Amino acid sequence: MTIGVVVFPGSNCDRDVQWATEGCLNLPTRRLWHEETDLSGLDAVVLPGGFSYGDYLRCGAIARFAPVLQSLMDFASKGGRVLGICNGFQVLTELGLLPGALTRNQNLHFICEDAPLHVSSSRTNWLKAYGNAASLVLPIAHGEGRYQCSNDTLKQLQDQDCIALRYGSNPNGSVDDIAGITNPSGNVLGLMPHPERACDPATGGTDGRSMLKALLN
Repeated sequence: MTIGVVVFPGSNCDRDVQWATEGCLNLPTRRLWHEETDLSGLDAVVLPGGFSYGDYLRCGAIARFAPVLQSLMDFASKGGRVLGICNGFQVLTELGLLPGALTRNQNLHFICEDAPLHVSSSRTNWLKAYGNAASLVLPIAHGEGRYQCSNDTLKQLQDQDCIALRYGSNPNGSVDDIAGITNPSGNVLGLMPHPERACDPATGGTDGRSMLKALLN
């Protein structure tokens, strides 16, 4: 099994992801520069946190045109597993692989803290190890993590059981307390919290480990 981690100019969590996948889970990990197009040999791809292309215009708006993401569209359409964390979640919405948008936090401040979360759906492999209604704590660190969508999109997410995670105490004003969602097929997951920062007791907890293990399943 080989995991690919996309690296954009401005990414700052790519090494965190690689440390978690290789150091904690012993998964061979390949860094993918944003200009690469060859995803052959990869079993899953992670879009990490950070500030892709400096977050000019808006978060993820420029990254969506990166050559590697054009290949990622095909990878995901064939069932390849894709995990978007923080800025990676923003990129997935800009790319159209996930609906909705991530906007400025309600209080307009950058938030960096541990966030209590509830598993809203363990329908997909990403969260099966936790089970429905499980609680976990993952770090968040974002200024534009407020998930928003139309009422029709929200109803569709609810009807298709695509809301994966909700905040226990909503820190940013996201609609319906949403912290993470999947596509209907379940192979694409986007979330604002950072599971890669919760894989070792030395960094404060291991609640994120099972989510990254799902890259294997």
